[in-house]
Amino acid sequence: MLKIDIHTHILPEKLPQWAEKFGYGGFVQLEHHKPCCAKMMLDDGTFFREIESNCWDPKQRMKECDALEVGVQVLSTVPVMFNYWAKPNDTYDIARFLNDHIAQIVHDHPTRFAGLATLPMQNTRLAIMELERVVNELHLSGIQIGSHINNINLNDESLFPIFEKAQELNACIFVHPWDMMGSRKLDKYWLAWLVGMPAESSRAICSMIFGGVLEKLPKLKIAFAHGGGSFPATLGRIEHGFNVRPDLCAIDNHLSPRNYLKRIYVDSLVHDPHALKFLIDTFDVSQIALGSDYPFPLGEHRPGELIQSLELTKADRARLLHGTALEWLGKTIEDFM
Repeated sequence: MLKIDIHTHILPEKLPQWAEKFGYGGFVQLEHHKPCCAKMMLDDGTFFREIESNCWDPKQRMKECDALEVGVQVLSTVPVMFNYWAKPNDTYDIARFLNDHIAQIVHDHPTRFAGLATLPMQNTRLAIMELERVVNELHLSGIQIGSHINNINLNDESLFPIFEKAQELNACIFVHPWDMMGSRKLDKYWLAWLVGMPAESSRAICSMIFGGVLEKLPKLKIAFAHGGGSFPATLGRIEHGFNVRPDLCAIDNHLSPRNYLKRIYVDSLVHDPHALKFLIDTFDVSQIALGSDYPFPLGEHRPGELIQSLELTKADRARLLHGTALEWLGKTIEDFM
């Protein structure tokens, strides 16, 4: 049965010296210190993460996908590459470089990969300009964005025209947590990733619901990483708060958060069969797509194994493994044959 993994990350093998080009630092560089391995380094010498060749080499990815029985990967950049903090024109240049790289891989291997672009979200005009280019010229399926933009929540009016354009272009959106809130207090025990990331996804979902973005854009195709983070498990609390304090929660949208469960997608990356069963009970299989966070250690190392561990009908299993992904991407199985 075809598996489409909507949550995978990729980088070019070599990155330009952005600090030299732009005249200031803070950008990620790759230090290829041994065969098939590289260190992701900030240009001030701070170590971020070590990666292997499967993070940049499509042939290695396809080899591993074959071993894991994954037919298609949806490619997106590593969130640290969003660079929303940089000068908008510089982020725009970086986005074009990264998007061209993903588009070339999709072009070279159209039955194995689909692609999501990154945008200079801190500048509405530049973001829309690049969104139109990646959809109309590069033929990518959509975009990946952060759970906030420089601590501006996703309901901010400056971002609405970008989402409006995405709906117009039928471009899908994948929201990935990044730059986690309270990270200075979560620097030990990897808590920023274990606690902060789930909270970031809930922050993004609640912002778009309460802010009326989903209500105003009913055809927006938007998915959230990591099973929607802490949102599904706290939906009862969120809904209760909406009901008892409408003066605080219902100021921009009078409809209950539960009304939007059929309007958003989430990936299946929840690491626990009970959690996935709860996710299915909350959202239904129609809103859940396989996502692994390949090739990183916090991801599902055998994509789809959690889905296949549940007792499901063949139709429900197919929906989770590829049907929801195809709907979200605006593709058919024939597109990957």
